[in-house]
Amino acid sequence: MTDTDLPNADAAAETASDEQAHAEPTHPWADLPPEHFRLLRLAPLQVDRHTGARPLRFVQLGRVERHSKEQSLLRLTIQLPGQRLRKEQNLLEVWIDHRSKEVRFGSDKGLQVEPPNRGLGRFLLAQGIAWARQHCAHYLVEGGALPAKDALSEDARARRDHCLQAQGFVVEYADPLQLKATYSAARVSALHSDWHTEKVQIVELLDAAAMLQQADHNLQEQDGKIRKLEERISLLKREDGSLRFTITCLVAFSLFQAGLLIWIATR
Repeated sequence: MTDTDLPNADAAAETASDEQAHAEPTHPWADLPPEHFRLLRLAPLQVDRHTGARPLRFVQLGRVERHSKEQSLLRLTIQLPGQRLRKEQNLLEVWIDHRSKEVRFGSDKGLQVEPPNRGLGRFLLAQGIAWARQHCAHYLVEGGALPAKDALSEDARARRDHCLQAQGFVVEYADPLQLKATYSAARVSALHSDWHTEKVQIVELLDAAAMLQQADHNLQEQDGKIRKLEERISLLKREDGSLRFTITCLVAFSLFQAGLLIWIATR
């Protein structure tokens, strides 16, 4: 390294330190992991031509909340068994600012739900709205812009708008092509905390245990039926083998008798 490289290295180090000094500090609640978990049942639905098959699935709902004099936070996450998601997927945050008396739902990146078209979007919003109404029903709702990537197709845009409008949000478009959309609401009390309970169901611990017990009972019954069928098939195979041997013997005897008769007739 030459002497001329030293000032450049010092300048780069100073620039990096200045950028770190001017960077916004991370909120202490930014990366809180879930603390409470519940089991969700996604009911089987008919195959959708846009989103594909929608079989029966079970997913995990994670929940964590924090409170202070200035702010309150609710973070909800949906975890899929055997599937890794991006950090921003299946995440809904509800921030309450007690100083300005406003509530913000989600982030600028929007609510990205996987699997889509299963009712999880409305479920997360309903849970967040119920929590906000419990703590600050009279607070204002901070509106925002909806990401254009959520409306890449007409079907996706319609599902997104229906999800928001069903929960009480107002969706407005600033252009005739319906690309630049915003959502808003007057107050938290104007929002709705219901969802499609026939699509997404909260499974309690005892109900989950009963389901497992019933599934184990059904498996044992199926095993018993399979064993009986296998024994029946083995018996039929043995009978079939005996019949085949008998038929073979009869055919051989018939051929012998026919040959004997022919031999007698020719003599």
